[in-house]
Amino acid sequence: MEKEKHGNNWTAYYDSDTKRYFAEIMYTSREGREQYDYEITADIFNRLGKFKEDVDNERLIKTAKMAYSFENTMYGTLGPERVVWDDDANEAMKNHDRKKKGRKNG
Repeated sequence: MEKEKHGNNWTAYYDSDTKRYFAEIMYTSREGREQYDYEITADIFNRLGKFKEDVDNERLIKTAKMAYSFENTMYGTLGPERVVWDDDANEAMKNHDRKKKGRKNG
């Protein structure tokens, strides 16, 4: 069984100790660093790397449950960093992002 897959900004792997799949998306630029970790399913893992465009792999990963988030950018978010550990915090972060997008458009 394949245990690790890579793309431009993502890495997915199977943890044989816990028998679970995980993926990480990381963006690094001169403006800062963003890291998002997800617990993915075996189905998602098996589909990764089969898309023509690498961004489609990232979109697939983002359909899974987020386990951790870190952002440290010069433009800021809720502060210099933001960590997500549970479903309630994950939902709060999504709501914040929706509100933030609404302010930019309105």
